[in-house]
Amino acid sequence: MSRKKIALALQGGGSHGAYTWGVLDRLLEDGRIEIEGISGASAGAMNAVVLAHGYTAGGRDGAREALTRFWGSVSEKLGHNGIAAASAVPVPDPTARAYLFLTRFFSPYQLNPLNINPLRDIVAEQVDFERLRSECTMKLFVSATRVSNGALRIFSREELTVDALLASACLPSIHHTVEVEGSAYWDGGLTANPPLSVLLYKCSARDLLVVVLNPLGSDEVPSTPDAIAERLSQIGFSSTLSAELQAIAMAKAEALRARFALGRLDRRLRGLNIHLIDSAQYMAGLAPASRYNTDSGFIEALRDEGRSRAAEWLGRNFKAIGMRTTVSLDSPLLQS
Repeated sequence: MSRKKIALALQGGGSHGAYTWGVLDRLLEDGRIEIEGISGASAGAMNAVVLAHGYTAGGRDGAREALTRFWGSVSEKLGHNGIAAASAVPVPDPTARAYLFLTRFFSPYQLNPLNINPLRDIVAEQVDFERLRSECTMKLFVSATRVSNGALRIFSREELTVDALLASACLPSIHHTVEVEGSAYWDGGLTANPPLSVLLYKCSARDLLVVVLNPLGSDEVPSTPDAIAERLSQIGFSSTLSAELQAIAMAKAEALRARFALGRLDRRLRGLNIHLIDSAQYMAGLAPASRYNTDSGFIEALRDEGRSRAAEWLGRNFKAIGMRTTVSLDSPLLQS
């Protein structure tokens, strides 16, 4: 059976990454899709690494099993409230909202002085990074943000370690900074959520599929402190993706206008197709604090939504893979 090759870019968003799990599960189930490379930030990086490790060990079924095992462990070991479970001290209200309120006044070094992070244990237990680096055939790219100057750092598959992966998911208000090779890092979503250009340069697949978690926007002007803070957070974690998609779309348009493709990049841009899978209405209906809800029922609902949206996308767009872009240039993500 002939397969269509794609490169995947996976956005971060805390426990909302279970939605991406569902998307990936459905794509892996469809034997017509071949994944050449994956980039990710934060939860997207987790999904990318777990998928690649599972695929290395057991092909498509191994990748699906690895993702199921990972998210099952997240639900089991982090409990109903992922933040509270990762905290070394009890919080006055066992909800993510209460803990987030505390982070306005206390740093993670105060709330979690022992730097307890159950996610580290899950990742270390389930991913053999040495095998991933030496045997995996998928191209992997994980983003992190250097604390000292805000610069983007892309860790390739050959550089991946537990610390590099945790650096990509290090929210500065929740976690201690993660040190890699003598440098401190924060969440990769601050600078590339997820990184796209690296897939353009390092992969040969004509099709780039982006799985979007953050709501694309809202016409409602926030007026309360919580709403303003949430909108600022959405802008911060979505603007990098919008800017990078827009830059690629503009570069592709310029390449198409030229009479001849003068170099490899021009040829690559001419043939590049961009696709998006999101669930804007569903995600917009979720409370901001739900990003830290790791209750099994919530995680499974997100997975089911992701599977459903991926199935719909495949039904509408599979024939377009390798042929044309399926995201409108009028999409909010691509508008100037």
